[in-house]
Amino acid sequence: MWLCDLFLWFDLKGVLLLFLSIFLVVYLLNKKDPANFPPGPPGLPLLGNVFSIEAKQPHIYLTKLADVYGNVFCIRLGRHKTVFVSGWKMVKEALVTQADTFVDRPYSPMVTRIYSGNSAGLFFSNGHVWKRQRRFAMTMLRTFGLAKSSMEQSICEESHYLQEAMEKEKGEPFDPVPFLNDAVANIICQIVFGRRFDYSDHIFQSMLRSLTELAYLEGSIWAFLYDAFPALMRHLPGPHNAIFSNSRCLEMSIRGEIERHKLDLDPDNPRDYIDSFLIEERHNKNTQLGFDDGNLALCCLDLFLAGSETTSKTLQWGLIYLIKAPLIQDKIHAEIDRVIGQTRQPTMADRTNLPYTDAVIHEIQRMGNVVPLNGLRMTAKDTTLNGYFIPKGTSVMPNLTSVLFDKNEWETPYVFNPEHFLDSKGRFMRREAFLPFSAGKRACLGEGLARMELFLFFVTLLQKFNFSTLDGVELRTEGITGATRTPYPFKVYAKAR
Repeated sequence: MWLCDLFLWFDLKGVLLLFLSIFLVVYLLNKKDPANFPPGPPGLPLLGNVFSIEAKQPHIYLTKLADVYGNVFCIRLGRHKTVFVSGWKMVKEALVTQADTFVDRPYSPMVTRIYSGNSAGLFFSNGHVWKRQRRFAMTMLRTFGLAKSSMEQSICEESHYLQEAMEKEKGEPFDPVPFLNDAVANIICQIVFGRRFDYSDHIFQSMLRSLTELAYLEGSIWAFLYDAFPALMRHLPGPHNAIFSNSRCLEMSIRGEIERHKLDLDPDNPRDYIDSFLIEERHNKNTQLGFDDGNLALCCLDLFLAGSETTSKTLQWGLIYLIKAPLIQDKIHAEIDRVIGQTRQPTMADRTNLPYTDAVIHEIQRMGNVVPLNGLRMTAKDTTLNGYFIPKGTSVMPNLTSVLFDKNEWETPYVFNPEHFLDSKGRFMRREAFLPFSAGKRACLGEGLARMELFLFFVTLLQKFNFSTLDGVELRTEGITGATRTPYPFKVYAKAR
C-alpha cells in the first residue's frame, strides 16, 4: 500500500513540476520585450510591479518613476505591460500630435464586467460606436446645455439652492461636500433626466453615494488588481466587489428614469438626453451604433459620473485653497464687488472682467488635480514615443499629474499661485500645459459645461460668503486618490458677507 502511495506522490510531483515549467515558459515568453521598448523598474515574476505601486498616492509614485526611467517608461501589472507617458511635451505628442494612434481603449476585464458585454457606453467604447455616441452626446450637451440660454439661469438657480442649504447651518461649522455634490449633480441631471432633485430625495442621495464610492474604487489599487488577475479576483472577497455592486445600483436607478421617459415620450419634442436617445433608437434599430436601451443606461451612467464627480471635487478643492489663502479670497471678493456687486446675478459675460477670479479658478483646477492620471489608451498601430518603439495594441497611460506640475512649464509648480494665469498687466493668460480636461480626441466632452459651472458656482458662492475653517485646523492638500482625487473630510464656516 505504501508503495502505491509513493508512486502516487511521484506522479503528483511530476504533474506539479510540469505545470510549473509551463507557467515559467509562458511568463518568460511574455516578459520578452521588443527591441528598443521603453525601460522600467524590475518586477516580480508573474506579479510584475503591482505591489510596488503606492496604493494611496499612485500618481505621485508614477510621476517619480519618470525621474528615474524617463518620460516614457513601462511597468507591468501581472503579465500586462502598460507604458506611462509623462511631462507636457510627451503627453502632447501622444494625445495631440499622434491623436489617431492613441485614441482607442484597451480591453479591461473590470470594464467588461461592469458593462455586461454591451456597447461600453461613452468612455470605454471604440471605433464607429464610440465616434457616433460621442458626437451624439456632444450635440445633446450643446442642445440642452451650452446652447440654451436657460442653462446659465439653471446653474445660478441651483447656486441659490446651494446658498440656502449653507445658510441653514446658521454659522456653525459644517461639511460642504454633500451640498456641493447635490448642486453639481443636479445640473447634469437636468440635461440627462430633464429634472433636478430635491437635496433630501432618497433615490438621488443613494445614486450620489454609489457614484462617490465607484469613482474612488475604479482608480484604486483594487481596480489594478482586478484587471491584472481577473480570474482570481472575481472569486475573492474585497473592496473591488463594490465596484460592481455600486455600478449595478446606479444602472437600476437610471433604468427607472428611462422607463419613466418612455411613458410620455413625444418624438417631436424631446426634453433631454434620454428622450433624444430613445427617438434616435427608433431610427437606428438595425444598426450597430450603440442605440439600444442597455447602452443608453451605460451612457447615462458615464455622463452622470463625469458630469458630477470632477466638478464637485474641484469646488471642494477650491474651498480648501481659498481658506488656506485668505488674502487671495479677499482679492476675489474685492474684484466681484467691483465688477458685479453683491446683489446682481453673475453671468458668463462677466468672466472677461474678472481676470483674477478666473485665474484663481484655473489654479484651483491645476493644484486640485482632480483626474491625476487619465483613461488608458491603446496604440492602434506600431509607433514611437521619445525614441522608444511601442507596438500596436500596447496599453498606454498619459500621466496628467506630470503635466499640471511639470517644472519646465510652471514657475512654481507646487505652490498655489494664481499668477500662473496672469500676464504682467494682470490680464488672464491661457497656458498650453493646462490639461485638467485631458486633450485630443478623448478630451472631456463636457469641458464647456464644466467651465460654466465652475465659474458661476464659485462667483455666486464668493459673492455671498466668506469661507473659513475651525481655529487651529490645518486643511490637508494631499487628498484621497481613486479615479478622481478627493479632499480629506473637512468642515467650513460660511459667513454671510
